[in-house]
Amino acid sequence: MNSGFKNEIASKKRFEFGKNWKRFLNLINNDRIAAAENSLLLMLDMKSLNGVDFLDIGSGSGLSSLAARNLGARVHSFDYDDKSEWCTKKLKEDYHQNDSNWKIQNGSVLDKGFMKKLGVFDVVYSWGVLHHTGDMWSALENASENVKPKGKFYIALYNWQPFASAYWTFVKKTYVKYRLSRFFWIFLHGFYPALPSILLRLIDRRKDKRGMNVWYNLVDWLGGYPFETSTPKEVFDFCKTRGFTLDQMNTVGGRMGCNEYVFIKNG
Repeated sequence: MNSGFKNEIASKKRFEFGKNWKRFLNLINNDRIAAAENSLLLMLDMKSLNGVDFLDIGSGSGLSSLAARNLGARVHSFDYDDKSEWCTKKLKEDYHQNDSNWKIQNGSVLDKGFMKKLGVFDVVYSWGVLHHTGDMWSALENASENVKPKGKFYIALYNWQPFASAYWTFVKKTYVKYRLSRFFWIFLHGFYPALPSILLRLIDRRKDKRGMNVWYNLVDWLGGYPFETSTPKEVFDFCKTRGFTLDQMNTVGGRMGCNEYVFIKNG
């Protein structure tokens, strides 16, 4: 990636997602991998990913990329964060060493030149990433151009809330900017939303559908800055004008969290 472009992004205050995901790697097991695989197939409404070209934008821990590769896809993963890139490479080394059908690199979805060089894919996937770039709509625009005609565009974006979005922007901004504030925010929000989520899963014996973990999700949530939100209608209208048809959608209603969308590119 262009070094000047990367330095420009790095100059902004942002959460270091890769540090969090490096710790999460110790928890990855067969159950989490299976949950990630099932989540992909369910939302994409596919029985397998055999022969599918799959682009993972902002691969993070690398778990979704691993799931896609296990399901038979030819995977191209990239992340802006060096440590997230390392995490994805570590999973490849552990599960698919020397696999030519899984490529991993460093890059930014905001770098239009970089994105263009990647080419087009049957599935372009970006879960909980584009709203952390500092320019969500440009990121969404760039990512959409990598989808083949009749290909699928699977994204997850934070839901807009009338008052809560402003509150969470403040929390995230201070978490990143002031190190001492992190203890306070973790303590406070360990009671909500983390504790109810833990209790519900213990009672129902539920597992995270994407194979993630409550603690690392909490740290990711509190520190996730830059932070932008959107309504389902805004995302629907944006993609519709760019030649996409909505195929599937899961919303969080009026609550915090990510709305999931799968669009199909008209061809």
